[in-house]
Amino acid sequence: MKVWKDRALLEHYLHIHRIESVFHEQIVPHLSLYGFDRGELVCSQGDPFQYLYVLVKGKVKVYTTSAEGKTLILSFRTPLEVVGDIEYVQGTDILNTIEAVSSVVMIGVHHRWLKKYAKDYPPLLQFLLRIITQKFAVKSNSLSFNLMYPVEVRLASYLLSVSFDESGSLFTEEPSAIHLMDTANLIGTSYRHLNRVIRQFCKEGLIERHKGCILVKDREGLSALANHNIYEK
Repeated sequence: MKVWKDRALLEHYLHIHRIESVFHEQIVPHLSLYGFDRGELVCSQGDPFQYLYVLVKGKVKVYTTSAEGKTLILSFRTPLEVVGDIEYVQGTDILNTIEAVSSVVMIGVHHRWLKKYAKDYPPLLQFLLRIITQKFAVKSNSLSFNLMYPVEVRLASYLLSVSFDESGSLFTEEPSAIHLMDTANLIGTSYRHLNRVIRQFCKEGLIERHKGCILVKDREGLSALANHNIYEK
């Protein structure tokens, strides 16, 4: 994680996302910019809540882990998204793990400043209410409706989400490394079934597999199969 004290850049992100009014003038001096590299964890399920983050650039993966240690993708999120909002309102530990899928920039503020300056500030509370209600709708779909899709649809959606940034551009870094067991858990299938679907995708020319990495070869084909990506609706 990197921390920037660039006020001009901070004001730029506040302006382009039209959220200047969300933060009370007394809390603005306590806002900072935080950068996370691809694959870096923003927060982990069960960690104590300390910061409220607003995603202003990049893409993150949201997933949950059961008591048995199995993980499941809830969604992939792009700006404007908030991390730590439910935890702030309820005073709980972090509910889900958030991982940077691309290089990510977030505006962050420590909870103690929120409690001191913003606990009764209507613009912030209205902003959080809107974001939280959207999250509950997404979570409901993710835990039930998405699992009703065939594995082919889930895998195609997953590959699109980890291969393209929030603007739809292919990541400039190395092709997406894919760990089959982890990916199988994340999309809710078995290792063997996932392997069969990957071989099928390779045969159909949708992807190319090389040394543990997956390269998307036919984005339009994957998008059509993925119903335009169930994880980012």
